[in-house]
Order: sequence, then C-alpha cells, then structure tokens
Amino acid sequence: MSTRIQRYTAWERSNHWVVAIVFILTALSGLALFHPAFFFLTHLFGGGPWARILHPFIGVVMFLFFMLMAIRYWGANRMTAADRQWMRRIGDIVKNRDQNLPEPGKYNAGQKVLFWTMVVSIPVLLISGIVIWQPWFAPFFPIVLLRVAVVIHALAAWIMILGIIVHIYAAIWVKGSVRAMTRGTVSAAWAKHHHGAWYREMTGKKS
Repeated sequence: MSTRIQRYTAWERSNHWVVAIVFILTALSGLALFHPAFFFLTHLFGGGPWARILHPFIGVVMFLFFMLMAIRYWGANRMTAADRQWMRRIGDIVKNRDQNLPEPGKYNAGQKVLFWTMVVSIPVLLISGIVIWQPWFAPFFPIVLLRVAVVIHALAAWIMILGIIVHIYAAIWVKGSVRAMTRGTVSAAWAKHHHGAWYREMTGKKS
C-alpha cells in the first residue's frame, strides 16, 4: 500500500463541503431568479416566492462558511515568483508537459487564482445582494444604485459559477484530487508529482 499524506483535516473537509453544497443551492436559486429560462429551478425550493425568500439567506450562510475557509487558507494561497512562472507556462501544463516546471506548494497558481477570485467575488455578492434584498434593505437605496447592484451581483455570480465549473473539472481531471476532499489523504506519489514543494515540506524528502 502506498504511503498516504494528510492533506485536509475532517474539519477542513466539512467546511469545504458545506460551502460547496450551499454554493450549489445559491447558484440554482439565483439562476432561477436571473432569467425565465431557468425559472423551472424554483421548483427545487418550493416555487418562485420561496426561491426569492431563501436565496439571500442561503447566500449569507455561504459567505460565513467561506470566510472561515478563507481565513484558514489565506497564507497558503499567497502568490510567489514560482507561481508567476507556473502561470507563464500554463500551455505546457494543459498539454501535460511538466518537465522543469517550478514546484507548486500546497496549492498551484491556478488554485490560488480561484481562491482570490472567490475572496473578491463572494463579499461583492454579499454587499450587492444586501443592496437589492427585498423587502428588508432595498427600500433604503436609490433606484440607480439598485440597478448598478443588480448588474454587479449578476456579473460576480457568473464569474463564480464559471470558476467553480473549472475547479470541479480540474479536480476530476487530476486523478486523486477528489480523494483529498472525501478521505483527507493523498498518495505520496500524487503529492510528489503535483505539489512537489508541499511534498518536501510534509516529508522532508527530495521531490
């Protein structure tokens, strides 16, 4: 049996899956309210009125649990010179030509870009969502601000949805990644190949 390295604790995995599930619920209810073509999704929430009522509350829950995640992973997602070099060679990475690439730490540059995209987008979603939240807060803002907030909210939501689609695809594409968030461990070979610097940090071995 290959050596296993712990990548995520039970608490980290639970936090991740809460954010993931709540994000899906927020995205589905948001799409249902965004365009008539998606209105059928309101049936998942008990109809149009309930989708409108629940959507902002689910969004607040997503924000709170994501902030817990962001605080924990903040330091590990700082961009480095190696990350910038990694990004410049993204074409080689997509084509699986990883010879002489800089060794990623716990997270590669692509994962860090998604993390910072979420760090910006989720608070933007919260703030713009509060502005347009009927009937609690929207009446206190001028109509011009409401219209701007709607556009910003929709734009941030689409950026988030596209980012998460890429995230899911990458997790499936890189075999062994899903196990990290279901069982908490990865094989030493996986860590050595995909996150060499992190592998050395965890084991003290050369990658």
